[in-house]
Amino acid sequence: MLETVPAGVWTALVGLVGGVVLGLAARLGDFCTLGALESAVYGRDQKRLRLWGVVLGVAILATQFGILADWIDLSGTFYQTVKWNPLASIAGGLMFGYGMALAGNCGFGALVRFGGGDLRSLVVVVVMGIFGFVALSGPLAPLRITLFPQPEAVGPQGILHDLGQLGLPPLPIIVILGFAALLWALAHPGLRANPRMVAWGVAAGLAVAWCFAATTWIGRESLGEIAVEGPSFTAPVGRTLIFLMTSTAGGITFSVGSVAGVMLGALIGSTIRGLFRWEACEDPRELGRQVGGAVLMGIGGVIAMGCSVGQGVTAIAALAWSGPVTLFAIVIGAIFGLRRLIGGLEPN
Repeated sequence: MLETVPAGVWTALVGLVGGVVLGLAARLGDFCTLGALESAVYGRDQKRLRLWGVVLGVAILATQFGILADWIDLSGTFYQTVKWNPLASIAGGLMFGYGMALAGNCGFGALVRFGGGDLRSLVVVVVMGIFGFVALSGPLAPLRITLFPQPEAVGPQGILHDLGQLGLPPLPIIVILGFAALLWALAHPGLRANPRMVAWGVAAGLAVAWCFAATTWIGRESLGEIAVEGPSFTAPVGRTLIFLMTSTAGGITFSVGSVAGVMLGALIGSTIRGLFRWEACEDPRELGRQVGGAVLMGIGGVIAMGCSVGQGVTAIAALAWSGPVTLFAIVIGAIFGLRRLIGGLEPN
């Protein structure tokens, strides 16, 4: 099958399917990072925050049991090949979270909003993608590497490996972590009373495992030509912009498919709910704040090696230490940013 269709096209289709599910989960299931924080902290409603427990629990269980069944192989991913830098996770996460508050959404959320007709989010997406590559391989790359080096890992790493060194077997750890997240989520009566949200949370978690499993299969069939990937929306947004400007069909990748899939899923979900409408920014100061937030998200996401989805969901599903540490830093940065904005300290 890979002899007739390039492997890159297959991975783009995998990303497209996973992205569509995530986009639908955002629009039909209200899965959103900043929206969950705003509802919990200022709206006194934890329903959207607890939905994250469903997403994470399902993603952990599906991914880790996929690894045990040999359907998923994460040994070649940066979770295992790059030594974890806690300082990068903390600094990058704080920067990303603060930028997310300024911009009004994360990279994933901006793609979702653009799919729903919000042209302001297109600006956020483009600026974040550009500055992500400024930090990844552009003028800021040498400084980033100096401050936050990413040496090659000398052996296995991650939560399972480190706890295994203490004599704890992997299976109980997987079950405890996965079901603890699900129980925390479903302990909230409001979420239990909303099966639509729960169902889309399950779908979002399975989408992460799907991407890992499908790219693992393609990687094996292509003899290592294709890397194993999961959803993330910082550097992949920049790669998509580069593809649109310079590449032919032969250069299509998982990143392009996943970014396009999120927008398509958001468009479908917005249409189903009657939420699609064209919107533009009428306040130049608001647009300036959003651009500044996009810059911080692009740079911070590259430093942390992932965004609120790439680290906050995908890395946690892989049980990499960077996942929970980065997600916690993103939450702290976002809450600090929201308090500044709501407290009237927004810059003129």
